[in-house]
Amino acid sequence: PKELRGAVDEAKGRIGSGVVALVAVNEGRASVAVGVTPGVPHNAVDLVKAAVAALGGQGGGGRPDMAQGGGPDGGKGAEALAAVRAALASVPA
Repeated sequence: PKELRGAVDEAKGRIGSGVVALVAVNEGRASVAVGVTPGVPHNAVDLVKAAVAALGGQGGGGRPDMAQGGGPDGGKGAEALAAVRAALASVPA
């Protein structure tokens, strides 16, 4: 949803440098958005794909600095965020 992208943009502005990942659940389905600030050596599309897989979905996309996707399993929001953390840890900075 647009609100999720807006929240990621706002959080990116607050942190200055880093990665922001948010999950929202609506009617049992989960949406995820990932934002990466300039200068951070991670791709938001790769990170969101990891989160989407954890939510039981497929794909996800966007730009290197902002990506989003979703999945049918809204009960796995924590797993989606853990998948983003694992993807961050597996890519050398």
